[in-house]
Amino acid sequence: MAGRRLLPALVVTVLAAGCAAPLPELKPPVPQAWRNAAATPANPEQPDLQHWWLAFNDPQLNAVVQRALDNNLNVAAATEHVLAARTLYKHATDKYLPSLRADTNQVIEPNASASYFIAGFDALWEMPFFGALKSTRRLANGTLDQTHAQLRSAYVTLVAEVVRCWVELRTAQQQTLLLSAVRDAQSQKLQLLKVRENLKLVSPAEVASAEAELARSEMALSDPQRAINANAQQLAMLVGQPEPDPAWLEQSGSQPQLGSWQMTSAPADMLRARPEIAAAEADVLRAAGEAGLSKADIYPHIGVGSSLDWSLTLLTHHNVFRSGEGIFSAGPVVDMPLFDWGMRVAQAHAKNHELQAAVYAYRQAVLQGVAETETAMGDLQQLHLREAAAERAAQALDGNAAALDERRSLGLSSTLDVQDALIARQNAQLELISTRAERDLAYVSLYKALGGAPLPPINVAAGYDEERTHEGAH
Repeated sequence: MAGRRLLPALVVTVLAAGCAAPLPELKPPVPQAWRNAAATPANPEQPDLQHWWLAFNDPQLNAVVQRALDNNLNVAAATEHVLAARTLYKHATDKYLPSLRADTNQVIEPNASASYFIAGFDALWEMPFFGALKSTRRLANGTLDQTHAQLRSAYVTLVAEVVRCWVELRTAQQQTLLLSAVRDAQSQKLQLLKVRENLKLVSPAEVASAEAELARSEMALSDPQRAINANAQQLAMLVGQPEPDPAWLEQSGSQPQLGSWQMTSAPADMLRARPEIAAAEADVLRAAGEAGLSKADIYPHIGVGSSLDWSLTLLTHHNVFRSGEGIFSAGPVVDMPLFDWGMRVAQAHAKNHELQAAVYAYRQAVLQGVAETETAMGDLQQLHLREAAAERAAQALDGNAAALDERRSLGLSSTLDVQDALIARQNAQLELISTRAERDLAYVSLYKALGGAPLPPINVAAGYDEERTHEGAH
C-alpha cells in the first residue's frame, strides 16, 4: 500500500523537476549604429568579412594569405580540436541509453571452505529525469561551439597577422629605398659644403652639421632593415616554413594601400562573427549545462537494471568439485541522496553563480568588441584624412624640387638648394608611406575586431549544425 502511494508522488516530483531551467537572456549591449562610421552614401557597399584583405589589390598578399590558410599549424591544431569535440559530441547522451557490461570474478568463502568463479552480464538504463538530458546536450553544444570559436579565432588571428606582417614588410622596404636616397642626398650635400668650406663660403660648423645629418641618415637605415628581417621571418612561420621566400625580400615590392576605401556601412550584428563573443556565448551554454546537471544531482537517479550471473564451484574442502548455477534478476534502480551535509545543494548554487558570471563575461566580451571596433573605425577615418594631407604635402614638395631643379638649370639656384629640396621631398615621402602603413594597420585592426576571416572548409565548419539542439534563448 505504501508503494502505491510512493509511486504517484515520485511521478509528480519527476514531472515537476523534469525540465531544465531556461537559458538566461544574454542581452548583448550592441549599439544601434557605429559612432565613428563614415557618412553613409546612397548605395552603401556591405563590408566583406571573409575576404577583406582583397581591398589592397595586391596579388602577392592574396597568395601569401592563401598559403597561410592552407599550411598554418595553429589552424591545423584548432581543426583537430574541432574534429575531436565533434566525435565526442555524437555520443554525449549515450550514457542515457541502455548499457551492457560483462565481468568475471573469483570469490572465496570467508571460512575458506569453497571457492567460486563467477561470470555474468549487467545491464543498466538510467532515465534522464530532472532536466539531465537537456543539460547534457547544452554542455555538449557549448563544448563543441567553444572549439569552433577557437578555430574561428585561429583564422582571424592568422589572416590579421599575415596582412600586418606583409604591410610592415613592404613599408620597411620602401622606407629603406627612401632612406637610402636621403643618405645619398646628404652625402652629396656634404661634398658640396666641403667645397664651399675650401672656398671660405661656409663655416666649419655647417660642414660638421652636415656630417652629423649624414650619420643620422645612415643610422636610420637600421630600423627598416630590422623590420624587414623580423616580418619576413614571421611570415615564414605563419605559412608553415622555416625560411622566408626570396621574393618577399625583393625591394621592388610596392606598399599595400587602401586608396579611397572607407567603411560606410557596418551592421552592429557583425560582431556576432567575433570569436571572443562566440566563445563567451559557448561558455554560457556550457555553464547552463553544468548548472542543470548539478541541479539534477540533487534528486534521485532512477533507472532500470538487470543482471545474469553464472557461478562455478571450483574447490570444496580441498576437493575439486565443479558444478554451475545461473540466476537472472531485474528491477528498478534508484540512487537517492539522503544526507551529504548539503554538498549537492551547495554545488548547484555554486554552478548557478558560475552561470551568471558567464553571462556577465559574455556582455563584457560584447562591450570589448564594440570598443575595439569603434576605436579602429575612428583611427581609420582620422588616418584617411592624415594620409590625404601627407599626399598633398608630398606633391607640394615634389613641385618645389622640380622648380628648384629648373632654376638651377637656368643658373638661378644652386645645387645645394636642390639637394635640400630633394632631402625635404624624400622626408615627405617617408611621412606619407608611414601614414599609409598606419591606415593599413588600422584597417587590419578593424576587421580583426569584427572577426573577419574566411569560413573554415565545409568538412570542418559543417556537419554538426543539423545534429546539435538549437537553444531558442540564444
